[in-house]
Amino acid sequence: MGKIGVVGSINMDMTVKAERIPLKGETLKGWDLKYIPGGKGANQAVAMAKLGAEVEMFGCVGDDAAGASLLKNLQDTGVETKCIKTVTGVPTGLAMITVGDNDNTIIVVAGTNDHVNIDYVNEVKDSLLECEIVLLQHEIPQETVEYVIALCAENGVKVVLNPGPARPVKQEILEKVTYLTPNEHEAVILFGRDISFEEMMKRYPEKLVITQGSRGVSTFLKNGQVILVPARKANVVDTTGAGDTLNGAFTVAVTEGKEIPEALAFANTAAGLSTEKFGAQGGMPTREEVMAAMENQ
Repeated sequence: MGKIGVVGSINMDMTVKAERIPLKGETLKGWDLKYIPGGKGANQAVAMAKLGAEVEMFGCVGDDAAGASLLKNLQDTGVETKCIKTVTGVPTGLAMITVGDNDNTIIVVAGTNDHVNIDYVNEVKDSLLECEIVLLQHEIPQETVEYVIALCAENGVKVVLNPGPARPVKQEILEKVTYLTPNEHEAVILFGRDISFEEMMKRYPEKLVITQGSRGVSTFLKNGQVILVPARKANVVDTTGAGDTLNGAFTVAVTEGKEIPEALAFANTAAGLSTEKFGAQGGMPTREEVMAAMENQ
């Protein structure tokens, strides 16, 4: 298996627990305030490193305590960080997360993630194009995402686009990615409400993978079959990072040459395990844990 690259966000997650998600205008008592490494990009990189993959992270942090802490955390989990840029005078990205009643809400402050721009990509282009596959998300500027996808397509590097947070993507960009992994809400943003999920997936056999939370994940196989790989039953503690774990595990599996149904089963199992512990990265399983869980299903 070759090197996997992640171009994306690096955040510090400020997480607080409450009995449920507050309603509009409502104040609830919270507890257990924690500062936890996060960001969709960094989460996905850590997920893959914990599964044994060779992973390099491309992104930006600030010259502050959060940035230094996040860099060390990535290094400690086995992620290559030599191309991460420290931006002077700009705060590291921050995500404010409320966890309650087996769900969460998240507000993201981009900070240095907005500096993951085209100039930065050109600075790290040589290392980026050494990757066999590159995973991207939507917590960095859209023009950067589009530039990286085009660059990879021109140079024979596969791309997984996890289009979250949801925003529209140009048709020509969708055509260039190897795998597209929206959730149900993101799929509607990409393709509209006038088309069913099945019709969406039939347009992109074994390319469009739609995640559906507790129901599992679906795709359309090239043999004409729509499959739904059911979610693993879990004793849910915290769903934060489950989607990132799924995307990371799926990317590892396809890079290893697994067929799509097997890759999705592996990814679903990893995502289910990740919900049984608190925190996005802290709950991510090792390869041994995933394989053991798959054997027991």
